[in-house]
Amino acid sequence: MAVVYFPEFRLGKVLTTSFTGTLSERYGEALERIPVPSRFADWLAVNGLAVDSCSQSQLDHARELREAIHAAATAVAIHDPLPSPAVDVINDCSTHGLASAVLTAEGSREWRLGSASVEDALSVIAADAISLLAGEREGKISLCASPTCRAAFVDTSRGHTRRWCDMNTCGNREKKARFLANKRAKSGLAD
Repeated sequence: MAVVYFPEFRLGKVLTTSFTGTLSERYGEALERIPVPSRFADWLAVNGLAVDSCSQSQLDHARELREAIHAAATAVAIHDPLPSPAVDVINDCSTHGLASAVLTAEGSREWRLGSASVEDALSVIAADAISLLAGEREGKISLCASPTCRAAFVDTSRGHTRRWCDMNTCGNREKKARFLANKRAKSGLAD
């Protein structure tokens, strides 16, 4: 039996941007991190939204929400109006699930799904996106400076000057490219 490799999840502190990050390198060689329904169920479980199962149509619906959130976050980041189709998808997902915020004994918030359905989990993701897109959270929505990535992220740096979605991926790749370019330029001067 062949072992199937799935790319690692890129998890962050913000559910919304972790979700949109399930498709990375959108403008290069795109990498789908939830290629099959079971992988999306895994992603939900890792994010505290365990579901009983996920069908292909539910995965397709999740990807539709992901792309709507990415479109809306991009619009916010570049100060464009929110695209109406994206807003409709986000609102539809938010209102078609049953989930409640609950306070843990440690004083943090967790989500309790009304059922272990993908629709309930998507309602949590959509509600998180609404909170973020409406500006109710600390930070500024920005886009990764990598021309192949352009992932949305929440910049909470002082002065909101962060450029990369993740320093360990896009930031390091850019630093390495600059280093190699400088090295080539210096070696060209030595000739």
